[in-house]
Amino acid sequence: MVTITPAGGSSPVVRIHRAALIEDAVHEIVERRLRGRGWKPYITAYTGYGAPGWARVMGRVLLSRPGPVRRKREKIRGWRSFTTTPVSTALVRIEVGGTVTEARTDRSGYLDVMVKGDLDPGWGSAKLSTEGTVPIDAPIRVIDPTVKFGVISDIDDTVMVTTLPRPLLAAWNTFVLDEHARAAVPGMAVLYERMVNAHPGTPVVYLSTGAWNVAPTLTRFLSRHLYPAGPILLTDWGPTPDRWFRSGQEHKRKSLRRLAAEFPDVKWLLIGDDGQHDQEIYSEFAREHPDNVAAVAIRRLSPTQAVLAGAIPGPSETAEVVPSGGKTWFSAPDGAGLWSLLRDTDLVS
Repeated sequence: MVTITPAGGSSPVVRIHRAALIEDAVHEIVERRLRGRGWKPYITAYTGYGAPGWARVMGRVLLSRPGPVRRKREKIRGWRSFTTTPVSTALVRIEVGGTVTEARTDRSGYLDVMVKGDLDPGWGSAKLSTEGTVPIDAPIRVIDPTVKFGVISDIDDTVMVTTLPRPLLAAWNTFVLDEHARAAVPGMAVLYERMVNAHPGTPVVYLSTGAWNVAPTLTRFLSRHLYPAGPILLTDWGPTPDRWFRSGQEHKRKSLRRLAAEFPDVKWLLIGDDGQHDQEIYSEFAREHPDNVAAVAIRRLSPTQAVLAGAIPGPSETAEVVPSGGKTWFSAPDGAGLWSLLRDTDLVS
């Protein structure tokens, strides 16, 4: 998006990237034709978070064919998540703790708003509805103000084996592979559960560069493999007003900074892997916000996984503790190795 200020002091002219204009035009044509065939809006709710008095509510408004929806349980391919039609600027009614707020979706049908409303710490919900739809519940993880510890976790190659960012394998895992065939990283679910048990009320936030389209798939994956439930912060892979594609790394940086601002008293255990940019992003965040970082735990890829992910294999598969920038970095090849390092620290005891 380019902003041009005309001579004479008149209002600036906003120039939208050509890719975004093309995408908007295609969405408008498809939406108009589908509505003409009787398709109706429906809401996909994402898990949000908040604190007493406010909540971040997230979801998306899409179009659905008329009549009952037939769901096939045999195989669920990833590509199906990317064949949806969004409803832009849809008016959504949001009710949180008796407080009603109205907001509109963005150009890609996404809803991501901060609203007022009183919910008790723990798990609550927001009710979302739009034109002609029955209200649905959007889960909200309400963080108790007394909580001082939390977990922020990457997803790709940290909790789920995806061999990112090698393009062909990433495309296979994202678009083709049956979601039930996706493998969990050994020991990570047990590690997370133990950290949550060591700190009652600990929030777990999953942060990934993946597309919002796969949020329901990821939610089912985490539940199926017994990971603690929590908000999943993803991004939109489509064009932005100022560039062809969104920056996944910048999405992670902005999300970390936002969580630090929203929960200034919480120290986060940052968990990622050494196959992408987690170490760089976490190190940068730890320098900028040292009071919001308890430690960093890095799942070290095996030599084969590192090659597939486009990274340089590490020198060994042993667990190690590395002090860096005033913060302790724990490194191991799996959840069991990380737990062996964390269990005797003050993060657990």
